[in-house]
Amino acid sequence: MESPTPMETAALEEIAEVSIQANGDPDLPLVEAALDGDISAFQELVRRYDCKLLRIAQQMTHNLEDAEEAVQETFLKVYQKLNQFRGNSKFSTWLIRIVLNEALMKLRKRRFTELPLEYEDSDGNSLPLDLTDWSPNPEELCGRKELRKILRTALEALPQSLRIVFVLRDIEEMSIKETAEILSLHPTAVKARHFRARLQLRERLTKHFKVSAKLAANSTGR
Repeated sequence: MESPTPMETAALEEIAEVSIQANGDPDLPLVEAALDGDISAFQELVRRYDCKLLRIAQQMTHNLEDAEEAVQETFLKVYQKLNQFRGNSKFSTWLIRIVLNEALMKLRKRRFTELPLEYEDSDGNSLPLDLTDWSPNPEELCGRKELRKILRTALEALPQSLRIVFVLRDIEEMSIKETAEILSLHPTAVKARHFRARLQLRERLTKHFKVSAKLAANSTGR
């Protein structure tokens, strides 16, 4: 099969951009204005997403300073390379992928390891087996200040490939489709990683509550 000519490639890219515009990406008018030199348009894009990107970066790095630097570097790169945004995905998808990469770079520098977005944890498809019931459930835990540290510690212990999916799906409440686009994964892979992340979190929290219940029982029995 012959490769498309440069003219055909340009036509296909234009069709893709029109398709995205038809789907109503709310950021496109601001992106276009920023490309035309409107600084206030770019400042509005920063205002729209700075808090969201900081939240995502902090969930990945668990370090406010690293998260702030990741967001700053993200917007700097976006400003410098805005003309490279082709509109083949939503602008927000492009932004989030950049900040995730910046956050992972911070972790690599801190841990002296290289773990790309596609990194798989060493246990492959193995799943935790200790799934005894406990109360309260994870959603209730998030609302209790005294237990947030427990959930944060459990989340930090997840392999990065699973933690990213959990952050986007459960904390940022993104759809499977959005998460798949950001991570360049098939939706089935997103579902599998999300399932494994939840199971591993539940296993870690189960162990915590078992220990807590045992200590409480021993204390009462004295």
